[in-house]
Amino acid sequence: MDTHPVSTTTRFVATQSVLTLDARHPDVIRAMNDVHDMHRLVMSGHRGWVPEGEDAARSQMGLLSAWTVNLRTQILTLITQARVTPDWSPIPRAALVDAPHLIKVDQAIRAGDTYTFRAFINPVRAVMPTTGPKKGQRGRRMASMSPHHAAEWFTQRLQPAGESAIGPSGIKRIGANADPARITTTMLPPLVSTEKQGLKVVRAEVRGQLTVTDPATFVHILTEGMGKARSYGVGLVLVRK
Repeated sequence: MDTHPVSTTTRFVATQSVLTLDARHPDVIRAMNDVHDMHRLVMSGHRGWVPEGEDAARSQMGLLSAWTVNLRTQILTLITQARVTPDWSPIPRAALVDAPHLIKVDQAIRAGDTYTFRAFINPVRAVMPTTGPKKGQRGRRMASMSPHHAAEWFTQRLQPAGESAIGPSGIKRIGANADPARITTTMLPPLVSTEKQGLKVVRAEVRGQLTVTDPATFVHILTEGMGKARSYGVGLVLVRK
C-alpha cells in the first residue's frame, strides 16, 4: 500500500457474523482439523456473490475469518467479516449451538480514536542467510512460535503519529499505535491440512488497546486484514470502543 496524506475521518463498513458451533459435530470436527474444510465452511455462508469457480472470491468479498475452540465446553466460536451479507442456512442446524449472530458495522474512524482490539495473526518473518544475502534474494520465511516473537511481529507494524504507512524493510503498518507493554499475546493451535501435506499456518491472538493515527490505513487493515494466509483464517482485526 502506498503512502498517502493522513485523512481525518474514514468510514469502516462491514457485516460480521458470530457462529457458536458444537465442536462434537462431524462437520465442525473436520473444519477444526483441516484448514481447507474450515475454508469451505466459511465460504458456504457467502455463496452467490461471486460466480462459481471465479478466482479470488474471498478477496473480492473482503471475507476474513478467525476461530477459537473451548474443549471444556465443546464450543467452537467462528467469527467472519465481509463486505457482503452472509446466509448461514447451509450449516446443519445440529452443528449450531445458537443461531448465527450478524452485526452490521458502519463506523466513522478518526485520528485519535482509541479502541480495544483483538487481532488474529500469522506471525511470519523473513530470515536472511547468515552468509549475507545476494542481490534480489528473499529471506526464508520462518514462523514465530512464541508469544514474545508474535508480539514483536505485531508491534513492528504499529504506526506512531506522523510516521509513514510503510515502515522499515517495507513493512506495512496498521495506521494505529499502542503501548507494547500493554499488549497480550496468546499462541493458538496451528492450522493444518490433510489435503495438502506439510501445510502449517501458525496463529497467535493479540489483544490490547490501539489509538488511531492514520484512519485510511487503519480502515484498510480492518477491511482487508493484516499479514499473510488470510484465506486460511488469520488476519482479522476486531475493534470496539
